[in-house]
Amino acid sequence: MRAIWKGAVSFGLVSIGVKLYSATEEKDIRFHQVHREDGGRIRYKRTCSVCGEEVTYDDIAKGYDIGGGEMVILTDEDFADLPLTSSRAIDVLEFVPADQVDPILYNKAYFLEPEGTATKPYVLLRDALIDSERVAIVKVALRQREQLATLRVREGVLLLNTMLWPDEIRTPDFGFLDEDLKVRPPELAMASSLIDSMTGEFEPDVFTDDYRAALQEVIDAKVEGREVVQPEEVEEAPAAAVDLMAALKASVDRARAARGEQPARGGGGGEPTPISSARSAQKAAEKKAAKAPAKKTTAKKTAEKKTAAKKAEPAKKTAAKKAEPAKKTAARKTAPRKSA
Repeated sequence: MRAIWKGAVSFGLVSIGVKLYSATEEKDIRFHQVHREDGGRIRYKRTCSVCGEEVTYDDIAKGYDIGGGEMVILTDEDFADLPLTSSRAIDVLEFVPADQVDPILYNKAYFLEPEGTATKPYVLLRDALIDSERVAIVKVALRQREQLATLRVREGVLLLNTMLWPDEIRTPDFGFLDEDLKVRPPELAMASSLIDSMTGEFEPDVFTDDYRAALQEVIDAKVEGREVVQPEEVEEAPAAAVDLMAALKASVDRARAARGEQPARGGGGGEPTPISSARSAQKAAEKKAAKAPAKKTTAKKTAEKKTAAKKAEPAKKTAAKKAEPAKKTAARKTAPRKSA
């Protein structure tokens, strides 16, 4: 990597000499504009709209349009006189928790490398940031522009993230924000179930730029003189009507199928969703309420039978006692007499 800036981090009374390196790079495949017939590069000339002459870089200045066809011209001397106190310094202003910095403010990222004998104070600031769980809010001037930035630690290296100024963030002004839209609890529960079914650990290395890979394959095939055959992709037909609950349910089933789980369908396997659990509980309560009167009637009949049985028991015993002498008398009459 090539350093694009040299300066110092001003940390209280400590000055840490550093070099600045771009921490990111674009991987887009770039093309030149060429003449279709012979492949010649297309060149653009810098010409003046007033005199029509071609202008070199040395004769180009910056102009600010104030309207009405008037232009204010600024030269390099005008920019040199601007009070950029942090032109070669990264001034630490304060330390704040990282979660207080809205990610929308972040712009570009740069690595900081200690220069010369600044390694020890560099490591001291790095370890202090890690120990305090804070990021440093700093000001720095890059390319003749003062910028707000943060200093944090990434993989043992200080990382400078330049930020946009608050007045550079647009305010969202959309009509739906003024509408009184209500989300039903079942819809919210199903959406939460979908989020749960798609939850995982973020591993950026598993994601790839499929378009760039396919485009590179086309370029390589052109160089090698071979033909690229792309497999036909079957596109799913869009749904004719939008049913939010049905779409959420289908999304949950698809997410579970992608994970190798059973979709949560009625009567099938799989874990119940909040919606299915609530419906099952409601049905169970309705069945219980419907069976309750029948159970009471049955219990009442059973109690009546027990009472009738208790009443009938003494009568049975009395009848049995009365019948016993009669049986004995009948037995005596029936017995044969012995001969003399």
